[in-house]
Amino acid sequence: MTDKSYQPGLAGLRAFVALARTHHFGSAAKELGVSQPSLSQSLAGLEAGLGLKLIDRTTRRVFLTPEGQSLLGKAIAITDAADDFLAAAAGADDPLTGPIRLGLIPTVAPYILPTVLRGIATALPDIRLQVVEDQTARLLAALRDGSLDVAVLALPAETAGIAEIPMYDEDFVLALPSGHPLEGRRRVDPTTLADLPLLLLDEGHCLRDQALEVCRLAGVSPDLGQTRAASLATAVQCVEGGLGVTLIPATAVESETASGELATATFTRPRPGRRIGLVFRASSGREEPYRRLAAVITDLVDRGGAIVPVAAQTGSRTKTGKR
Repeated sequence: MTDKSYQPGLAGLRAFVALARTHHFGSAAKELGVSQPSLSQSLAGLEAGLGLKLIDRTTRRVFLTPEGQSLLGKAIAITDAADDFLAAAAGADDPLTGPIRLGLIPTVAPYILPTVLRGIATALPDIRLQVVEDQTARLLAALRDGSLDVAVLALPAETAGIAEIPMYDEDFVLALPSGHPLEGRRRVDPTTLADLPLLLLDEGHCLRDQALEVCRLAGVSPDLGQTRAASLATAVQCVEGGLGVTLIPATAVESETASGELATATFTRPRPGRRIGLVFRASSGREEPYRRLAAVITDLVDRGGAIVPVAAQTGSRTKTGKR
């Protein structure tokens, strides 16, 4: 039973959060810059004060107990607030002047990162980006456990404790093998997908779900065949080889058509597409600087002409959402 007079210390909370993130006592101790015995002592003090077992371990792995899982979010919120307090007290309350751990989904990262990394050095010279590419679910999990600061992904995230900053909308473009009868068409009706072999990404990629949502909204059941790809680049190569067609985001068109083997067509208005945004822990207290970061990224991506910034939108668009 928890002693109601007990006040948990930051050392214990930081030990708990680090272990939840790393699942390894040695790695957690290294991350916090303390010895492993010191880490174990801090965790033991926290668990004794709460009267709860938060972390369990076997000879092979470290994992959270159900009680630890339920309390992790609040522990992260407390350590985030403490970090903000300490940064403000040191006169360095702008998170854009230090390291930022940025996650991106695989259907965004290859197409905007070259531009963003070049431009952000000028726009935010004091920021030090650390980049992680992963699927939506894992990025959101990394945000929740504190191993990422922000992530760029398709909205809505629809995850408790995660705040969203919409950045831009982009159309989906129909990718075709060169010489296809639809090549270059500008007003393809989405119902046409009923008659085309549609290539999809593997489960877990949000673009797979978005492509299926485009079909659902058009009232068609696509011919999915047996070919699936682990990456958009592989899906495009399959299209170039005549195995089918696929949907690619507008930001990917320039890169994926560079070889000259891929043709494209655009859909009728309102064109199907997706909204991309920056997401972060709501408990971080960093909405204002993260809005500045989102605006810088949007401005850099907008220079390619493939997107419509949310702040500058006119007219209607059909967005499929994250899934």
